[in-house]
Amino acid sequence: MDEQKINLWLGSNAKYFDATQIPILREKLKKASDEQYIAVQTQSYINPTVTTIISVLLGGLGIDRFMVGDIGMGVLKLLTGGLCGVLWLIDIFTISKKVKNKNFAQVSMLL
Repeated sequence: MDEQKINLWLGSNAKYFDATQIPILREKLKKASDEQYIAVQTQSYINPTVTTIISVLLGGLGIDRFMVGDIGMGVLKLLTGGLCGVLWLIDIFTISKKVKNKNFAQVSMLL
């Protein structure tokens, strides 16, 4: 894979991943075929910043967990009010990392 394409993709999508995952992504992209690169390039990713804002505003209803794909925990938060706010408070600080890990898993599956 062309180094310029890799730098361009990482430059525009680095916000979706943890800083420790960027070197791993770079190595995987170097080994990727053109078809795999196109698949990674056309994939949509969840924005961690937007998810954190939604977690602050609507986290007690489990909306943040539904966005991440964690349906079971989303239903639990919805029915219990975020376990009286405890899960809501925890998710405010952890949902961004969960989103970045989910985005990384999506890319890893494609590569």
